[in-house]
Amino acid sequence: MSTSAFPKPRIVTIIQARMGSTRLPGKVLLDIGGASMLARVVNRARRAALVDETVVATTDSADDDAVAKACSPLGVACFRGSVDDVLDRYYQAALAHRADAVVRITADCPAIDPQLIDDAVRLYLDHQPDYVSNGVEGRYPRGLDVEVVSMEALAKTWREARPGYERIHVTPYLYDPANDFDVMFAAWDDDYSEYRWTVDTENDLALIRAIYDRFDNADTFTWRDMVALMRSDPLLAALNATEHQKPLEAG
Repeated sequence: MSTSAFPKPRIVTIIQARMGSTRLPGKVLLDIGGASMLARVVNRARRAALVDETVVATTDSADDDAVAKACSPLGVACFRGSVDDVLDRYYQAALAHRADAVVRITADCPAIDPQLIDDAVRLYLDHQPDYVSNGVEGRYPRGLDVEVVSMEALAKTWREARPGYERIHVTPYLYDPANDFDVMFAAWDDDYSEYRWTVDTENDLALIRAIYDRFDNADTFTWRDMVALMRSDPLLAALNATEHQKPLEAG
């Protein structure tokens, strides 16, 4: 479906961030080449050309005062909400920032690529589904996850998702086939799932710091630049080769 007949919806990226982490506490404010991980994610995410605003959504716990304080010098809006009902936090943040559709990013992905955000948003704009994800099929490096959700679908999910898993993790209710949403999964022809660029552990952090160092601690490199780097130096991938994705926790 062409987008030409429709006014462009207001697209808001919401980055979930909190200090609590079972394996690497306080990770979102740890340093990566002279800037916090949160700063890296915010700066990369808001370069997406098709997004109208970028917002950090943290909790209303005193433990996350540091996250809220870190947003001010970055010039990024901060919304504070539920600690455990992350779905409610997203929904309330989306309402507060007048979103027609939400891009979901997590703050432990300092390699997030603005082009991939734009690719997912473009799919959403062109086809008008309820939900777009580049992550469900898992053929890309862990840490480049982008989800786009219409406000209508987010509101329905907020009303109907059950307490526990479906609310802690925001989107499982959306991509459950039993709930009959119109979903699109963006996938690449090649499989890059051997690489892990999210940060859950000290080893993950060591890899990301090494990658940033190879790019002179700039944050303008692309995911394809990263693939080329990893292929040219297999020792980099060895830094976190023993790590595995842990069960999801509240973000």
